[in-house]
Amino acid sequence: MREIRRVAVIGAGTMGRQISLQCARHGFPVALFDVQAGALAEAERWQREIARGWVEIGELMPTREDAVFERIRYEVDLAQALGDADLAIEAVPERIELKRDIFARADRLLPAGAIIASNSSSIRVSALEDATERPELVANLHFYLPVWDSPMVEVGGGSCTDPDVLAALTQFARAIKILPLRVMRESTGFVFNRVWRAVKKEAMRVADSGVASIEDIDRAWMIKFGREKPPPFAQMDRIGLDVIHDIELHYAAESGDREDRPRPILTERVERGDLGLKTGRGFYEYPDPAWMRSDFLNPDAEDG
Repeated sequence: MREIRRVAVIGAGTMGRQISLQCARHGFPVALFDVQAGALAEAERWQREIARGWVEIGELMPTREDAVFERIRYEVDLAQALGDADLAIEAVPERIELKRDIFARADRLLPAGAIIASNSSSIRVSALEDATERPELVANLHFYLPVWDSPMVEVGGGSCTDPDVLAALTQFARAIKILPLRVMRESTGFVFNRVWRAVKKEAMRVADSGVASIEDIDRAWMIKFGREKPPPFAQMDRIGLDVIHDIELHYAAESGDREDRPRPILTERVERGDLGLKTGRGFYEYPDPAWMRSDFLNPDAEDG
């Protein structure tokens, strides 16, 4: 079986910074690439804050914290990031032409035999593989947020992915303490996101049609399933409403069904720039969203 020793992550956004930190925490040298130096600086600041939190609660030994960051390189030069990688993980926005461009560039810069994987949450890898000269080495490797609190990754191939590549990615996932979920055949949305898509789509439909408020839909979810995890609208805010919008556009383009287009309740917020947690406003307002308040599920409390 091929061995993955060094990793490159393309994109220092929410997913890229988490994937790269998880890799470094579990012993893999990793290069984190972004075209913007400011994005890399913010990613490093955020990663160090997370690592300090792990130390404080005893999940990371203080003596190991420096070693984690010695394994991470922050690169604005894609050639430098990819030059020695056995695996490149693309973690850029859900726009197919952008991903195809990244795959084509990575194909030219990676060593022969290196794997190119997409972290896409909805795009089939067969739509990306022919942007490279190594389609047999292309795969999906889709992580979930937060990576260490949702420790699963969907591993799937395209039209001609070498089974040895999938085996190597499965072994790699286990090495970074993430449960690999094998996608047996290509499917837009893979495994969990097919279920999640039905939830978020129907939640937006119910709110958009005036049946119930965003808050009451989330209240119903929390009462039924618990308040330990964010309910649907709060979860969409955490992911980013622009990301949700791009994903819904992809589903609609693939199906041709107008009912699959993003709902106005989502589109209007994206057009205003209210993208969720990262902008301070989305379906909720931050840093003190209503769904996290102690009285959100109190039957005696009144909205206002």
